[in-house]
Amino acid sequence: MPTPLDAEEYVNLESFKRDGTGVLTPVWVAPLDGKLVIFTLSESYKVKRIRRDPRVRLAACDVRGGLRGPFHEGSCRILEAPDTIAQAHEAMRRKYGWKISIGDFFSRLVGRMRRRTWLEVTLTAPG
Repeated sequence: MPTPLDAEEYVNLESFKRDGTGVLTPVWVAPLDGKLVIFTLSESYKVKRIRRDPRVRLAACDVRGGLRGPFHEGSCRILEAPDTIAQAHEAMRRKYGWKISIGDFFSRLVGRMRRRTWLEVTLTAPG
């Protein structure tokens, strides 16, 4: 089942600090089996926040994070299984094509491929 954000090039991922304050980060997302997948660096604060609190909100945005649509509530989990990570990466390749290929190339050069964490967001139905 598609999500309302499947076709968006960028979405703002909002994760929450201990005090409940939301932190917005523009990210790429790709649809996979009715959910959305995202990658980020393992040491990023968003990963730390999601480990503590899986609640997230997502909204369509531009490359700078300017909102272009309403927020959608969801929950996020960190992907661990190598086959699931491979599927997430393939979903990203299908959606972003040459852009992700260039990013992957440079990530390999500087050693960031090994430092990636893959996230899976399940949007909750409104109401």
